Amino acid sequence: MSSKEVKAELKSAREAIKNKEFKEALKHCKAVLKLEKNNYNAWVFIGVAATELQQPDQAQTAYRKATELEPEQLLAWQGLANLYEKSDQADFKAELPKIYQKLITLLYICICVNCLLLHPQVARVWRRLIQEREAEDLELLELWKEMTRLLQDTVEDQDNETQQHVSWQAVYATIIVIFTIIMTGQKQMFHFCILQLPHEVAKLKEVCDATLSRYPTHSYPLEALSEHYIRTGDCSEEAVRCFSRLSELDPNNSHAHFGLGIKACQDKKYEDAIKSISLGLKRMRSSIIGWYNLALAQLKMHKYSDSATASNAKNDPVILALKGRAHLQKGQTEEAFQVSAELLSSHPGSVEGLTLKGLVHVAKEQHKQAEESFLEALSGSPDNGELFFLLGRLFWNMGEEVRRDRSKAHTHLLKAAKLDPYLGSVFRFLGHYYREVAKDQGRARGCYKRAFELDSSDAESGAATVDLSMEQGDMDSALTVLQSVTERATPGSAKWAWMRRGLYHLKIGQHQQSKSYFTAALKAFDKAHTLQPTSIYSLYQTAAIKQILGRFKEAAAEYRQILEQEDYVPALKGLGECLLALARSALDDYLDGRAVDLIQNAIHYLFRALKQRPDLSCLWKLLGDACTTSRTVSPNRAKVLVPGALYGMDPLDQGHTLDQRQLLTLGERCFGRALKLMPEAPSLWCDLGLNYYHQSRLLNCLNPEEDQQPLLEKAMQCVKKAIMLDSANHTYWNALGVVSMAKGIENFALAQHCFIKSVKAESNNVVAWTNLGALYLKKGNIELSHEAFKIAQSLEPLYVNCWIGQALIAESVGSYDTMDLFRHTTELSTHTEGVKGYAYWVCSTLLDRSNRDSEIYLYNIVQMNAVSAAQVALSKYTERIQTDPDAFIMLGYLNTHLQLKKQATEAYRRFASPHTDKLSFALRGYGHALSDDGQWEEAVRIYSSTPLEELHDLIGLALAYFRIGRMPESVQAYEKALAVASSEKEKACILTALALIQHRLGNIDHAKTLLFKCSMLKEPVSESLQCLCSLGLVHGDVTLASATLTELLKLGEGVGGAVEVRCLLTCTLLALQGNYSGVHREAARAIHRNPGNPSLWALLSRLVPQYCPNKANVSIHTSAFFNSFHLRRNALKTIQRAVLLCPGKLSYNQTLWISSEVLSVSPEHPVVLLRLRQVQCERLLLSDAGNCVPPAVLDQLSAAVMANHTSVSAWHWLAEVYHSQGLLAQASVAYRQSLQLASQLGDHIGKISSLLRLALLALMPCLAGVCVSEWKDLVLEASTEVLKMGSSPVALLFQALLQFSIKMGARETRRLLEKIVYASASGGSETIASVARWYLLRHLHAKDDLELIDMNELHSQTQALYLKGS
Repeated sequence: MSSKEVKAELKSAREAIKNKEFKEALKHCKAVLKLEKNNYNAWVFIGVAATELQQPDQAQTAYRKATELEPEQLLAWQGLANLYEKSDQADFKAELPKIYQKLITLLYICICVNCLLLHPQVARVWRRLIQEREAEDLELLELWKEMTRLLQDTVEDQDNETQQHVSWQAVYATIIVIFTIIMTGQKQMFHFCILQLPHEVAKLKEVCDATLSRYPTHSYPLEALSEHYIRTGDCSEEAVRCFSRLSELDPNNSHAHFGLGIKACQDKKYEDAIKSISLGLKRMRSSIIGWYNLALAQLKMHKYSDSATASNAKNDPVILALKGRAHLQKGQTEEAFQVSAELLSSHPGSVEGLTLKGLVHVAKEQHKQAEESFLEALSGSPDNGELFFLLGRLFWNMGEEVRRDRSKAHTHLLKAAKLDPYLGSVFRFLGHYYREVAKDQGRARGCYKRAFELDSSDAESGAATVDLSMEQGDMDSALTVLQSVTERATPGSAKWAWMRRGLYHLKIGQHQQSKSYFTAALKAFDKAHTLQPTSIYSLYQTAAIKQILGRFKEAAAEYRQILEQEDYVPALKGLGECLLALARSALDDYLDGRAVDLIQNAIHYLFRALKQRPDLSCLWKLLGDACTTSRTVSPNRAKVLVPGALYGMDPLDQGHTLDQRQLLTLGERCFGRALKLMPEAPSLWCDLGLNYYHQSRLLNCLNPEEDQQPLLEKAMQCVKKAIMLDSANHTYWNALGVVSMAKGIENFALAQHCFIKSVKAESNNVVAWTNLGALYLKKGNIELSHEAFKIAQSLEPLYVNCWIGQALIAESVGSYDTMDLFRHTTELSTHTEGVKGYAYWVCSTLLDRSNRDSEIYLYNIVQMNAVSAAQVALSKYTERIQTDPDAFIMLGYLNTHLQLKKQATEAYRRFASPHTDKLSFALRGYGHALSDDGQWEEAVRIYSSTPLEELHDLIGLALAYFRIGRMPESVQAYEKALAVASSEKEKACILTALALIQHRLGNIDHAKTLLFKCSMLKEPVSESLQCLCSLGLVHGDVTLASATLTELLKLGEGVGGAVEVRCLLTCTLLALQGNYSGVHREAARAIHRNPGNPSLWALLSRLVPQYCPNKANVSIHTSAFFNSFHLRRNALKTIQRAVLLCPGKLSYNQTLWISSEVLSVSPEHPVVLLRLRQVQCERLLLSDAGNCVPPAVLDQLSAAVMANHTSVSAWHWLAEVYHSQGLLAQASVAYRQSLQLASQLGDHIGKISSLLRLALLALMPCLAGVCVSEWKDLVLEASTEVLKMGSSPVALLFQALLQFSIKMGARETRRLLEKIVYASASGGSETIASVARWYLLRHLHAKDDLELIDMNELHSQTQALYLKGS
């Protein structure tokens, strides 16, 4: 690299520093140093850049290297001074005076040499310079005029060499001061230069006054003068005025605070002195004078500081004693002992020295020597309260026996309190005495309170005051103390107060069961954890409160956070409890796979806790609960991996998979271990008994032939033992009643007695009343059963078991309300008995084809969406109970009804029992499902396995044969079916099918014969006539077609698709006869009779372009309109498109007329009615009156939507209409209805859409500033539900915007928004990220965080470039 390139790089580095591009500057400087490693400017530039990049060590190294290279250059020394001034490092502050001295020396030499060389002409040269600079800076001009005057006056007054030396020293100092102000702007240099003239006080004041008059708003002249007063100990009125004036100019000036503090200390206002000096030390941590005077003031207040190490403390016993105590506080015992020795050697017998010596002995636990030293010091100062306190504290620490001796600790502490009532530590130890020895909690509390009042930083006294207040029930006093501490606490302090504030709210919450107190406790513990992130206790309490509040996922996450630090047994226990609670919740939702995983994890963490504390019965009990909880799931799903050491299987250090029976056996062992530790715990006996009961039920399910009587006997004995230990507990009586009713015991009298005892023990006992009702129902006592269930319903209307009991009673008496009751049980929760009962009634109602037009069918099946609801519930049932063939048969039938072909096939395939009495029905349904699914070969096999005696079996087999091309077998099956058919209609259908097969085989004449034979029956079917007519048309036999069509029309008007078929046949016949105009007329006539039939309009749209091209446009668009109804698309857009394309042929009113015509024919048609209401509403909203839709119109819209009870989108549309009218509550109800409907239909996407729309609706008022708790909770609830269903950036955005609306400047707001913004880089939605980025910028702007704003904008630009490039 050439010298030109070096200069270019240095120039680039200078420009980069000027533009604040410090990293670029470092690159250029390093490029220079690669070749010229001793380049002075490069090292200086590195120092500047490193200083700005907050890299002080690198900056110091660079500046030092530059000073070594050229020690006489000012630039590096000035940079070093700047670096040390900005830093708070103690070593930097210690080096700062040396740097100042070096700068003064360099400046002094430079100016002196120049002045001495130019002495006679200095004034003239400067005058000439002034003349040249008159047009420039006036401030600089005035300064130079003053320099000229001073220098000229001094030259004229030279008398002798001594005076000349002194005067020139003052002049040079003045010149240096002004020069450094102009050239460097460093006020510290001003102070340093001024204070070089200790004997020129008058000159110092003159220079300061002159500078102050020139710059009345600058504080550094007064600061230099104040420093002079402080150094000389001058606290005169003139000095105080200087301090006060400096404080007014600069309220944060340390010298002003020092001066005022020293004056307050002299006036014995020690608290004011400590306050002022402490404020000064905040900005001047290295001020020896400040620490010295603070130590003196604290000594008077008995508040010792470890900063009392002034350099002039060698001959001051007080400061030497403070220095020794500072060493003791730092644990430096030997250094403290040396200080005490020096103090006693320089001041023999001094109280300070003896006291320090005694403290050293205390630190070394040499109690006897310490007592001797304190007593010797006390003889020299008998009224010293501190010595009495030290003796009392010494006696307190000497052990329990000495503490109880009132003449020792208690007496000396009382004497100390009388002599020095401001010594807070005395009262703290008196509190200890009264609390632990005298057991006088009242006095102890008073002493602690006094100690805390004297020293608010005494955390031990404050904590004891709060603890005793809470123990004595004075919660208000405890809260007052805690509030006073936390409100004035600085950031990062008062952890003890925040911790106890959390315990306070936790105690109140547990007493009153109030969520608000738990929330307040949670906030307090969060604050405590923030103050000390390494604290396990505060994090544990936070997790425990969340566990109490039921927020188990969050609690489990925080327990895991604790376990990352250590295996904390309470955290392991809490995590196991949370996982077990989550498993039970998953079981309630029939998420058995997730429940098994959670049970496995719970066992894992509880076993980890047991390895550390096997003596805790609660851990064994929880482990037993976890194992027993697996009883609910299907046996083939209950496969759990447990440690070998827990179950006693080799190898012990590996996991082993246990089945359900082994898990229950392990639970039995765990309960047994818990009982060994606590043999008199009734709850453990009850849990063990129920475990035996569940083992017997599982045994009966897996091996019915095996005897489960021993297990039931053990269960009875265990539960009876629990009742013996606690006969007042209603749950134990209820458990004994349940076991007594079990198959194998069936002691119903004992069961009745137990349930009645349970009810007497707890009158509001819904479980016992329900079980009593079940007992009466089993014994056939309907009236008593009904009364018991009715009482249970009144106690807890949402308890599903009592509703199931009422449904069973209704079923037994043949009530019409049976199905409705079973339906209600499925709405309350998913229960196996309720689900199976409801599914049975739904299937029975569907199988009865004679009641399709009845009100009961329309309400129970159609309006209540029964098929979908039963199918969803039964799917959950069969996943848990996989050995119930009836359930699989019903599920297959429901799936077939819902056109869920694959699901129906799978359900029929899984019905296990070949001996069920419904085998024929199941096989028939299975074959039908296989046929629907296109599995014809398998369908043939299944149908062949049936007895083939039923008509449906034969027809199904024939159809399957036909589908696989086995025509002869199909014909044979149909012929067998024809022989079995009992009605004329059945025979006609079979003959038609045979005719179709013959036609497929090419036997046209045979096909005609069969069809003619069919038409001759007493009850001919329209399908056979249609086939015969079609056969004539295909083969051009106009006579046959015309005759058959005439017979077909005699059957009367068709319905549904028959209308279209007849119209098509008629039009085809007319076209075959050449009557083309008649084709259009026939189609138009059919539409006139059936205007609501979209298929006819579609047929017209196909016929008119071929036979009447001039009328094609209107027919095509009108057909599109009706097809849109049929396909449930947006009718309004279709009509608008028709109006746009054919403005003269189809008007808006015509469209409405068409809809009205459809409704006139089919007034109950809900889809058309809804579309009509939507068109009318859209028209009204677009008009001027759209801002206020009449209530009557809204009622009509609501009725139309309710008629479409299976349309989720209709409810969305109604909610949007309500929202447009400002009816947020009604919109919320509409969205909830859509959510309920989507859940019933199993519409996953519809459910997410409804939740997001509901969250957005609630978010709008929050963003508008109306953030009431109702809307806020709704946003959180809806978005959280969406996130439970899967990842959703929109839901995360809603939660972030809600947090933004609640507290825009909170850290949580920024975290949530950044999570969304930076997620876009990994494939997230850019639109969502853009919205989040906008709100993040608003947040950062409110926080005035310019650096992060720049980073966010840079990220946005980078992302935009990436998207553009991609």
